[in-house]
Amino acid sequence: MADGLDVLRDRLRGFADARDWPRYHTPRNLALALAGEVGELAAELQWIADGEVADHLADPDAKARLADEVADVLIYLTRFADVCDIDLVSAANAKIDRNEMRFPPAAR
Repeated sequence: MADGLDVLRDRLRGFADARDWPRYHTPRNLALALAGEVGELAAELQWIADGEVADHLADPDAKARLADEVADVLIYLTRFADVCDIDLVSAANAKIDRNEMRFPPAAR
Protein backbone atom coordinates (compact mmCIF):
# COMPACT_ATOMS: atom_id res chain seq x y z
CA MET A 1 0.00 0.00 0.00
CA ALA A 2 1.07 3.58 -0.48
CA ASP A 3 2.32 5.43 2.56
CA GLY A 4 -0.99 7.20 3.25
CA LEU A 5 -2.95 3.97 2.91
CA ASP A 6 -0.44 2.17 5.16
CA VAL A 7 -1.00 4.77 7.86
CA LEU A 8 -4.77 4.53 7.46
CA ARG A 9 -4.67 0.72 7.49
CA ASP A 10 -2.57 0.67 10.65
CA ARG A 11 -4.79 3.24 12.36
CA LEU A 12 -7.92 1.25 11.50
CA ARG A 13 -6.27 -1.96 12.69
CA GLY A 14 -5.40 -0.32 16.01
CA PHE A 15 -8.89 1.15 16.32
CA ALA A 16 -10.48 -2.27 15.77
CA ASP A 17 -8.01 -4.06 18.05
CA ALA A 18 -8.61 -1.61 20.90
CA ARG A 19 -12.32 -2.43 20.77
CA ASP A 20 -11.92 -6.19 20.27
CA TRP A 21 -13.63 -5.92 16.90
CA PRO A 22 -11.42 -8.22 14.80
CA ARG A 23 -13.71 -11.13 15.71
CA TYR A 24 -16.49 -9.26 13.90
CA HIS A 25 -14.31 -8.07 11.05
CA THR A 26 -14.60 -11.17 8.91
CA PRO A 27 -14.33 -10.78 5.13
CA ARG A 28 -18.05 -11.47 4.79
CA ASN A 29 -19.10 -8.95 7.44
CA LEU A 30 -16.77 -6.29 6.07
CA ALA A 31 -17.97 -6.87 2.49
CA LEU A 32 -21.57 -6.49 3.62
CA ALA A 33 -20.76 -3.34 5.57
CA LEU A 34 -18.90 -1.96 2.54
CA ALA A 35 -21.90 -2.68 0.30
CA GLY A 36 -24.15 -0.88 2.76
CA GLU A 37 -21.91 2.18 2.78
CA VAL A 38 -21.76 2.25 -1.03
CA GLY A 39 -25.55 2.20 -0.96
CA GLU A 40 -25.58 5.17 1.41
CA LEU A 41 -23.21 7.03 -0.92
CA ALA A 42 -25.43 6.27 -3.89
CA ALA A 43 -28.50 7.40 -1.96
CA GLU A 44 -26.95 10.85 -1.51
CA LEU A 45 -27.00 11.31 -5.30
CA GLN A 46 -29.94 9.11 -6.24
CA TRP A 47 -32.40 11.85 -7.13
CA ILE A 48 -29.90 14.49 -8.27
CA ALA A 49 -29.93 14.97 -12.05
CA ASP A 50 -26.52 14.79 -13.71
CA GLY A 51 -26.76 18.47 -14.66
CA GLU A 52 -27.42 19.41 -11.03
CA VAL A 53 -24.53 17.57 -9.37
CA ALA A 54 -22.17 20.57 -9.47
CA ASP A 55 -24.75 22.72 -7.67
CA HIS A 56 -25.36 19.92 -5.18
CA LEU A 57 -21.63 19.71 -4.44
CA ALA A 58 -21.56 23.47 -3.90
CA ASP A 59 -23.90 23.01 -0.93
CA PRO A 60 -21.61 22.59 2.12
CA ASP A 61 -24.06 20.31 3.93
CA ALA A 62 -24.47 18.03 0.91
CA LYS A 63 -20.71 17.96 0.35
CA ALA A 64 -20.13 17.06 4.02
CA ARG A 65 -22.63 14.19 3.78
CA LEU A 66 -20.91 12.90 0.64
CA ALA A 67 -17.50 13.20 2.29
CA ASP A 68 -18.73 11.17 5.26
CA GLU A 69 -20.04 8.42 2.98
CA VAL A 70 -16.87 8.39 0.88
CA ALA A 71 -14.87 8.11 4.11
CA ASP A 72 -17.01 5.18 5.26
CA VAL A 73 -16.46 3.41 1.93
CA LEU A 74 -12.70 3.94 2.12
CA ILE A 75 -12.58 2.81 5.75
CA TYR A 76 -14.44 -0.43 5.11
CA LEU A 77 -12.54 -1.12 1.87
CA THR A 78 -9.21 -0.55 3.63
CA ARG A 79 -10.20 -2.77 6.54
CA PHE A 80 -11.49 -5.48 4.18
CA ALA A 81 -8.22 -5.45 2.23
CA ASP A 82 -6.21 -5.63 5.45
CA VAL A 83 -8.17 -8.60 6.78
CA CYS A 84 -7.85 -10.36 3.39
CA ASP A 85 -4.14 -9.45 3.06
CA ILE A 86 -4.71 -7.57 -0.20
CA ASP A 87 -2.46 -4.65 -1.10
CA LEU A 88 -4.97 -2.14 -2.46
CA VAL A 89 -2.56 -0.14 -4.57
CA SER A 90 -0.91 -3.22 -6.09
CA ALA A 91 -4.29 -4.80 -6.81
CA ALA A 92 -5.59 -1.59 -8.41
CA ASN A 93 -2.49 -1.18 -10.56
CA ALA A 94 -2.66 -4.82 -11.67
CA LYS A 95 -6.31 -4.34 -12.61
CA ILE A 96 -5.50 -1.20 -14.62
CA ASP A 97 -2.73 -3.13 -16.39
CA ARG A 98 -5.22 -5.85 -17.37
CA ASN A 99 -7.79 -3.27 -18.44
CA GLU A 100 -5.22 -1.50 -20.63
CA MET A 101 -4.80 -4.78 -22.51
CA ARG A 102 -8.54 -5.50 -22.69
CA PHE A 103 -9.55 -1.98 -23.68
CA PRO A 104 -6.87 -0.37 -25.86
CA PRO A 105 -7.37 3.31 -26.64
CA ALA A 106 -9.32 4.06 -29.78
CA ALA A 107 -7.27 5.15 -32.76
CA ARG A 108 -7.68 8.83 -33.53
